[in-house]
Amino acid sequence: VPIRLDDGIVSARMFFVAYTKDGADVKTRPIAFLYNGGPGSATIWLHMGSFGPKIAKMAEEGFQPAPPYDFVDNPNSLLDVSDVVFVDAMDTGYSRVTPGTDNNQFHGQSGDIRAFGEFIAEYLRIYDRYPSPKLLIGESYGSIRSAGLAEELQSRHGIELNGVALLSALLTYQTLRTAPNNDIAYAIQIPTFAATAWYHKKLPTSLQEKTVAEVVDDARTFAFGDYILALTKGHTLSDTERNAMAEKLAHYTGISVEFILQANLRVDAARFRKELLRERRLVVGRLDSRFTALDADAAGDRQEFDPSNTALAGPYVAAFRDYVKNTLKWESDLHYMTRGNVRPWTYVQNNYMDMTDALRSTMARNPFLKVFVICGYYDMATMVGGIEFSMTHLAYDSQITDRVSFGYYEGGHMMYIRPSAHAALKKDIAAFIRSACDR
Repeated sequence: VPIRLDDGIVSARMFFVAYTKDGADVKTRPIAFLYNGGPGSATIWLHMGSFGPKIAKMAEEGFQPAPPYDFVDNPNSLLDVSDVVFVDAMDTGYSRVTPGTDNNQFHGQSGDIRAFGEFIAEYLRIYDRYPSPKLLIGESYGSIRSAGLAEELQSRHGIELNGVALLSALLTYQTLRTAPNNDIAYAIQIPTFAATAWYHKKLPTSLQEKTVAEVVDDARTFAFGDYILALTKGHTLSDTERNAMAEKLAHYTGISVEFILQANLRVDAARFRKELLRERRLVVGRLDSRFTALDADAAGDRQEFDPSNTALAGPYVAAFRDYVKNTLKWESDLHYMTRGNVRPWTYVQNNYMDMTDALRSTMARNPFLKVFVICGYYDMATMVGGIEFSMTHLAYDSQITDRVSFGYYEGGHMMYIRPSAHAALKKDIAAFIRSACDR
């Protein structure tokens, strides 16, 4: 699809793959636009893992299979309830600027949103889909994009949406980046730490006997109660209070009291992934903390690589390239970039990047827009506590907050790689689409 900016000249072309139902009434047939995040990630992961007709074949429970790789029919496609359009961001996949165009203008918060807005408006025009119910499904940074894109479509193009699904979501970097004056970023981690420790059987018996949902509920209460209050005291916390808090943290995280005290009660996610299974010389995954791997240096402070990321790259890339060429019969002499070089990424705010208010503003102006937040318990990239915190600060009026719903799944950042979580997600998101588009 050609992308034109204010001068009307084609400045880029964005690659997509769309699956649409022949003969359907476009006035009632929903259309969903899907994309991954990064920034700089192609949409190969959603395309070959989530809701299209084919998915990469993984090993049991979504773990890494042995090569060579293949793809299979997707039992959890969304095509029974919606058309789907998978879109690659600029300089990822096959999306490229035209010769002579500066691609840096698309490598940032505002340029990225502008490009996607132009793509969707042009796609709706070319394929006569303006009358259709419309949804966005963005994963990871794609959920940040969705919040800004919903506002962009509304304000620049006059396009109103029926639904936005935020998958492995993030709305503000305040919940992502720990800092000496940002204690909330430490608190939001605790529910995910607890879920990960529960999965690897590192918690005390009283917690191991519970379900992961129950453990997360308990950890959430602790994290946003006693723990956050203790952190706000900083160095004024007494030794007695500090030691008691370390004991509680160890109870919910599986990390030793000594390590927690040495970290001043503030263990960041990277150190947790290295520390949890250190006695077994294992690290846990960032995208999916069910995954483990051996590091060269078991005494180090950071993991050598993310086993949950490397486990997916080979199967997904091989399956996609085979599928696009031999099934979809689409060829290009371009290299399909699964991870594009889009750095430095430019933000428009001189503080933590935050799209929470953009989403609120769009929902305030469109009283029919619904939002579905999708969380994986073992996601250590965009943790469940972070998006929960953001949504508690989205708005203070039930007319908006009542239109937000949550789904929780026993998987990681890409929970759809685990068959049981994938089936549950399909059921829930299909119900969300029907609800959002039922007028």
